[in-house]
Amino acid sequence: MPNDMDLRTTDDLVQTLLDAPPPKPEVCEIGRVAEIGDGIAIVTGLARALVDELLDFGGGLTGIVFDLEQNRLGVVMLGPSGAVVPGSDVRRTGKVVSVPVGQALLGRVVDGLGRPRDGGAPPETDRLHPIESPAPPILDRAPVTRPLATGLKAIDAAVPVGLGQRELIIGDRQTGKTSIAIDTILNQKNTGVLCIYCAIGQRGDAVAKVLGAIREGGMLDQSIMVVAGDEETPGLSYVAPYAAMTMAEDLAAEGHDVLVVLDDLTHHAHSYRELSLLLRRPPGREAFPGDIFFVHARLLERAGQFKGGSITALPVVETQAENLSAYIPTNLISITDGQIYLSPRLVRKNQFPAVDLGVSVSRVGGKAQNRAFRDVAGNLRVTLSQFEELEEFARFGTRLDDDTRKRLARGAAVRHALRQAERDPMPADEQLCVLLAAMAGLLDDKAEPECAEAMARIRAAVRAGGPMTRDLIVSGKRLDDADRARILDQARAALAGGGRWPKALNV
Repeated sequence: MPNDMDLRTTDDLVQTLLDAPPPKPEVCEIGRVAEIGDGIAIVTGLARALVDELLDFGGGLTGIVFDLEQNRLGVVMLGPSGAVVPGSDVRRTGKVVSVPVGQALLGRVVDGLGRPRDGGAPPETDRLHPIESPAPPILDRAPVTRPLATGLKAIDAAVPVGLGQRELIIGDRQTGKTSIAIDTILNQKNTGVLCIYCAIGQRGDAVAKVLGAIREGGMLDQSIMVVAGDEETPGLSYVAPYAAMTMAEDLAAEGHDVLVVLDDLTHHAHSYRELSLLLRRPPGREAFPGDIFFVHARLLERAGQFKGGSITALPVVETQAENLSAYIPTNLISITDGQIYLSPRLVRKNQFPAVDLGVSVSRVGGKAQNRAFRDVAGNLRVTLSQFEELEEFARFGTRLDDDTRKRLARGAAVRHALRQAERDPMPADEQLCVLLAAMAGLLDDKAEPECAEAMARIRAAVRAGGPMTRDLIVSGKRLDDADRARILDQARAALAGGGRWPKALNV
């Protein structure tokens, strides 16, 4: 039986509860699912819901309010909706879609909502930022003045990219678009640039290959992988690039330079088109909704060079049969600061990376290019364009004079010099010396296998010679005739099998 002490304690507890103020009533708006489909839901009974508000469907499943109509909400589901049936309860959260941010995400693989996909624990950060935010105004931006080295000769020389630039990678299937993005990420190992790779609608095996390449290249601890695979709902594919950009904005606010690869925005546009058609939005050109331009513009405008850090965006877009005038490619070309076009014609010639310098352009990257690079690569486009015209002319079997033969040999040597294997990003000093040797005619008399061996010898000589050429590039000094002659003399010695790189350059 209870003793007197237990009874007094119980009485005191009851009296305390009676004296306490009553709890405030909690107002909770609950709606109902009227229809459920593939990736979307129609909800009724939530008259006060707002656009982009997050709704709770129970069981950890959420959705975004996309369409506001009288007595009806169009909702995009952020996960598999198999457990949701018509009549299920839906609750307002009063929040928007947010993702975890911070350096705790480095080295992790997450989905479009920041949830781990690598089997590990959730990222150790308590900071959440909305995936949608306005682009920084003009006064908060700074000019693009620093280069982002990709490690690829064809790009760093002729289509340079600057930190804070938005450079589009465009081309048909199997032309090497993802490979260029991966090599650019791998080249940031010693630059301090943090990288975010966002896979949108990619197959699982393709994402696994990218992850393996980044891990083998030692860049995983410096990178974040945001993955929305082709097996995911279109809602997750839609939010994934915005989540990646939000993570980049937080790192840039801390003063870091961030590289964001969006692979690819063709799948993103298709996901948005699918959601819009399911929600009965009016279709426009190629069945895309009318606001598809704004969808991509408000994403890419968030990149730039800021007063603290920078965000460099490399969006990827796929073309069909080299059709650059299709709807999505033309939209993205007009939004970005230039494009790197990969040509199937060059792929058939076994020219990798298949960068077509006649179509590729960088509108602001040239201001960030090193002067020594600019001096060497200044005539690169002209040399290659003239060579291609002569090559087409020579196919007819006409008799060629000695000057034309020399120009053909020079153009072929320069084109061979631009070839580069995958996962082999090249330091700037090695690029400079190889291109200088090719433009000066040191590779004219060499066949393709011999040309590759000759470039390997020049690169080895640069590495053995120390940082002199690298110091010349970093100094921002123009390449004068003395430096050019000294480099060419040592390149000839390297090709002859002897000699070392100069111990001093006029820096």
